[in-house]
Amino acid sequence: MSGLAGANDKERLDNLIVKTHKEQAVWFLNAFWEEFAQKEAEKVWSFVHKAVELDEAKRAEGSDLDEFQAHRFLEFFKETLTVQAMRDKLRSTGAIVGQVKRVPLTHLLIFKYNADWHTLVNAPQGSREEIAKAQKMLDEVSEAFAAAEARNQEAAEALRAATAQEAEAKRREADAKEREAEAKRREAEAQRSAEEAKRTESEAKSREADARAREDELQAAKAELESALNELKAQEDAFNGRTAELQRLSEEGSIVQKNKAKNELAQHLSSDPLPLRRAKITQEAAVKKADRAAQAAKEATDQASAARAAAEQARVQAEEAAHQASQARAIAEEAARQASQARASAEQARQRSEQAKAAAEEAVEEARRKLEEAEAYLEEAKKKMPHGATWWMERELHEKRAYLPKSRGGFNPREQQ
Repeated sequence: MSGLAGANDKERLDNLIVKTHKEQAVWFLNAFWEEFAQKEAEKVWSFVHKAVELDEAKRAEGSDLDEFQAHRFLEFFKETLTVQAMRDKLRSTGAIVGQVKRVPLTHLLIFKYNADWHTLVNAPQGSREEIAKAQKMLDEVSEAFAAAEARNQEAAEALRAATAQEAEAKRREADAKEREAEAKRREAEAQRSAEEAKRTESEAKSREADARAREDELQAAKAELESALNELKAQEDAFNGRTAELQRLSEEGSIVQKNKAKNELAQHLSSDPLPLRRAKITQEAAVKKADRAAQAAKEATDQASAARAAAEQARVQAEEAAHQASQARAIAEEAARQASQARASAEQARQRSEQAKAAAEEAVEEARRKLEEAEAYLEEAKKKMPHGATWWMERELHEKRAYLPKSRGGFNPREQQ
């Protein structure tokens, strides 16, 4: 039977209070099980968990509480006496000697249940081997559940990340495809605009060429008319010059010469210059008309040239817009391709999360197997182990079952409250 080392009860008590919170509680339950502890086991269970909660430095590995933590402990369980009153009582029994700044759980339990600490430190604790083996199996169960919980957390995180990644990838893909469709539409419109601008430019060039040809024809006609008009003017000038010359000769020289000149003048003037004057007037009118037509043709040519220049500029702009639209379409296609790859990657991540989920389920199944093995062993070992230790291990195994799904023998702790 395992016991505490020490030459006397005080030394054995000193060796007990350095054990962990749990070990002290189990020792206490073993010592007083038949007297009262089996009825108080659940409360002692809560004492240990509260002590672990308050022991912020060492948690489950701790063995005592400082004065402030001990006060909070008593206050939580609605104990009316102060820590100092508890110490005074324990000093009166010899459990505490001298000044003590920390309060082990053993002292709290002795105080709470007014237990005999001499009986406590000398109580038998059962087979060390059986307890060690059962504790080892319990530790393996705890490790298995910790591993299962870790796998479950990994699977949950992987699923969350994969779901978020997949949703984002699908959103990006849909957005990219929408931009791609819009880019293709704009590209098609830009190309149509460019083709229309080319046709407009071609038509403008044709009209400009026609206008220039018409202008050239009218300029040539005008030049021909001006040449004919100049010829008529030359003939009229020659007639008028001959008239003036004969008038001068009829007034100068001898009588014979004057008479001769007068006769020639009379003959010259007797010729009718009216057709010449009429032709001149008609030709002058034709020249003016041709000049107006040539001016109108030049204006039409200028307008056609301006229209052609505007059409050419519009064609250049349309081609540039089509080029930019083609680039935008290429960029949108690349974005859509990348988004599709991202979605495929997200789908792979989801598959990996499913694999992680399967691994987590296998880890849970392994933990369940170990739990059942431990429960079966503990049921057999009850014959050799003290009641307190057996109850505690069963209680811990029961807590582990809460982590199992109902389909595998688990339970919801809230439903059992």
